[in-house]
Amino acid sequence: MQIIIVGGGKIGGYLASELAADGNEVTVVEQRPDMVERLEQMCPACTVVKGSASDPQTLERAGVHMADVTAIVTGDDEVNLVAAMLAKMEFSVPRVIARVNNPSNAWMFTPANGVDVGVNQAELIGRFIMEGMNLRDVYTIMKLGRDEHCIVQATVRAGSRVDGIPLRDIGFPEQTIVVAVERNGDLTVPNGSTHLAAGDEAVLFCSKEGRDAIRRLFS
Repeated sequence: MQIIIVGGGKIGGYLASELAADGNEVTVVEQRPDMVERLEQMCPACTVVKGSASDPQTLERAGVHMADVTAIVTGDDEVNLVAAMLAKMEFSVPRVIARVNNPSNAWMFTPANGVDVGVNQAELIGRFIMEGMNLRDVYTIMKLGRDEHCIVQATVRAGSRVDGIPLRDIGFPEQTIVVAVERNGDLTVPNGSTHLAAGDEAVLFCSKEGRDAIRRLFS
């Protein structure tokens, strides 16, 4: 894929390196001279364009017409929203993802304003911290849709109701799909005969209501 990342700070730099390592064509837009130099050293496989993403000409120089995805991750919500609107409405980028720094601004990061996916960092961090406090080893990885279906990761505890049981015999809540199981570093796509064992990490798709039932099964 051809990906444009707007913002070359810690998040943008890390994201660029990871995506480039996966074989994507990555261009980073950054206007701070020191960050431009750092990015060129950190990610030699990436193209770095110096300039403001609020300027359409900068985005054109970055190749926005050819981009499959634009990820906008600066520390300024106003810049992120303007860049998202330009990418989507002016240049018709198929997929626009934007970072939300201030949770009170999250309501603006919607498809109507050019944002396909708004990543609210405060909400994500807060959710992981709160779920980590419950000590039940079930974490929400991603919420999907307005009805809050989600993807969760659950650790099988010894003696839990799923320990040693084949998937077909586990009374999962409705609308639950076990997507993958990781055991000793090996990831498998399970079927009904797959047995879960203590220490396994399972990735599941479920409803908002089903998430609590999954907690009880795995605890």
